[in-house]
Amino acid sequence: MSKFKNRKVSALLASHEMLQSGVLGTILGTILNVAAIVLGGLAGLVIRKQPSASTQSFFKVVLGAATVYFGLRLTWMGINGSFGQCLKQLGIVLLSLSLGNLLGKLLRLQKASNRIGTLTRERMARATPQNSQRFTDGFIVCSLLFCAAPLGMLGAIHNGLDHDYFFPLAIKAVMDGLATLSFAALFGWGVILSAVPVLIFEGTITLLCANSLAPFLQAHNLTDSLNATGGLLIFCVSLLIFEVRRVPVTDYLPSLVIAPLLTYILH
Repeated sequence: MSKFKNRKVSALLASHEMLQSGVLGTILGTILNVAAIVLGGLAGLVIRKQPSASTQSFFKVVLGAATVYFGLRLTWMGINGSFGQCLKQLGIVLLSLSLGNLLGKLLRLQKASNRIGTLTRERMARATPQNSQRFTDGFIVCSLLFCAAPLGMLGAIHNGLDHDYFFPLAIKAVMDGLATLSFAALFGWGVILSAVPVLIFEGTITLLCANSLAPFLQAHNLTDSLNATGGLLIFCVSLLIFEVRRVPVTDYLPSLVIAPLLTYILH
């Protein structure tokens, strides 16, 4: 009996190690996001009502505070060294954000994101039980909202660069789960299927960053600048959650490319 128990424990430990080191461990944040969408959708189909105002306020405060913490923590992890080096790194981050915002505006990234928001609102306005396209609209609305969210791209990138830093995607998982809970009562089963494009989108970004981008950045000591910049962008998402200021976070996404490029040039 003891031998059987030992074998069982060994098998569980081996499975845990495979999970941590394999693909599933790499895309843990994405898996949490997908699971939250599915569970939120199922709960919404059963409950069929919106969360109370007090519940929404509670999650708003908790998620906003968590976004502030994990965003600034990532920035703190990316800025290190002597006082002079820290100032130089901070200068690179701020310059990257300025140039990234300029490039984002030229590419009209935020305007594209706003058009997606307009499209989803139009689909939501016509969501009625009699609408024959209700199922399809639910899938399209949730897929667009969940994949276009800046926190999704930011979280997927940083989860790929550091397998243990899945926290931004965990925050997004809770947000998407709550949103799906509400959308399920409006659109029905279609919202649950939005988990598939989220899995493909975030999972692909994470795996590409883990297998291709991370080794290059680490070899050239460029990871810190990307972390510091990404952390500030994640922090900016908290301003949207708290409704303090409407920061065009999508326009700033090109700064994630500019930050390591500037660091490479200046070094």
